[in-house]
Amino acid sequence: MTRQHCLVTGATGYIGGRLVPHLLAAGHDVRVLARTPAKLDGVAWADQVEVVQGDLGDVDSLTSAATGIDVFYNLVHSMGGSEDFASEEAANAHNIVEATTAAEVDRIVYLSGLHPRDDDNWSTHLASRIEVGRILMAGPVPTVVLQAGVVIGSGSASFELIRHLTERLPVMTTPRWVHNRIQPIAIVDALHYLVEAATAPIPTDRAWDIGSPDVMTYGDMMSTYARVAGLGRRHRVVLRPLTPTLASRWVGLVTPIPPGLARPLIESLECDAIMVDHDIDEVIPRPSGGLLSYEQAVLDAIDHDHQGIVDLAWSDVDPLEAPAAPMPNDPDWSGELLFTDDTQVRVDAPAERVLAAARDLVGGAVGLDRLPSVPASSIGTLVTGTEPDTESDTESGDEPAPRQWEQASAGTHGDVLLSARAPIPARLWLEVRTRPSDAGTTTVGIRLVCAPRGLGGISWWHAVWPLRSQAQRDLATAISERAIREGAGE
Repeated sequence: MTRQHCLVTGATGYIGGRLVPHLLAAGHDVRVLARTPAKLDGVAWADQVEVVQGDLGDVDSLTSAATGIDVFYNLVHSMGGSEDFASEEAANAHNIVEATTAAEVDRIVYLSGLHPRDDDNWSTHLASRIEVGRILMAGPVPTVVLQAGVVIGSGSASFELIRHLTERLPVMTTPRWVHNRIQPIAIVDALHYLVEAATAPIPTDRAWDIGSPDVMTYGDMMSTYARVAGLGRRHRVVLRPLTPTLASRWVGLVTPIPPGLARPLIESLECDAIMVDHDIDEVIPRPSGGLLSYEQAVLDAIDHDHQGIVDLAWSDVDPLEAPAAPMPNDPDWSGELLFTDDTQVRVDAPAERVLAAARDLVGGAVGLDRLPSVPASSIGTLVTGTEPDTESDTESGDEPAPRQWEQASAGTHGDVLLSARAPIPARLWLEVRTRPSDAGTTTVGIRLVCAPRGLGGISWWHAVWPLRSQAQRDLATAISERAIREGAGE
């Protein structure tokens, strides 16, 4: 592969933020254009790229950034960020043509959307993307337009719409577009085509359709998500009068997706989004392992090594090996739904002693539910609803009940980690953190993290609120008393 000097716009966004490390891995040099470079502070690959400040609305800064560039990636979309995003995107496209022409860029790569050739049903969002592609291809710089449907991966707005609707609503009212045909694509495959587009022998300026092997309805996509995620069967009631405006307001009520973003997404579902042309294989070969199915793409997006982590850090993720997993710079409304409950107590003891006490109480060789202390057993009731009778089990010699908690191999951050093993409609983690202070005292933090499975899990979390709050206070007190008692016995 020929080494190229690439400029990526939209690097703080979903696609751009995942494309940059893949371009670097392919051996390319990367320059990043950012309106606010500070947003890239702490990003895992920030020290491997050249970051320049600029704006697509400013031709001078754009021309300066494009100088010396071989491939210009346009990955900026104004959807949800501007009331008249179509006009803004068209103006930006004209600026890109002017800047790349002046800077003598060799190629422009743009990610657009799948659409039917008949333009009667194009949404404003889809029509805008198509128009941007036309503007870029009409310029003198050779242009590759890749047209993708719903991109499947954590953080993708289209995928998050599927996730949040399916997770929260076992029965949902839907517009008629749930019967429209969709050809999604896994984020890892979309990145493959974007990287290869930098050097592929494209014979002429044109748009190329890309997609997975699966063509399905939007309703099928939600049903498949429910099955892969281990949710119950989802039921849909189609309401033909449900307009995009009403649907976006309804989505705003039941999901965290901003209404300004939900509406253009929903409007884009009013028409089929499938590949019309399949000749992309003639210029860009498929990935060596083949294109991922929709089912596998969903699994990659929801089954990852850092499930349950609330404060995700770049050290937790691998954008090369797991681009479908959450990233720290993803929107706040993306990713799995997590509930947390925190309790803190200050202990008059050094951190080492407090940590030892915490490990003795909740991280020992025996299960948390088998400990005779009341605080520990009350934590155990969070996954059973009843207090275990540990004393009677010990005296009678009965076989101990199965553990309710076990050491967590992955999940939340903390000094002591446990995950629940119980038939509850949620995944549950218990985290104990110790933070020393200069005064010789230690702050102990008890955090429960809950990833509910559907509406039942959400209801369960709220129903056990009195129990979990008391249990956390009891455990924090028990750790404090044990640490102080051990210190007094020295």
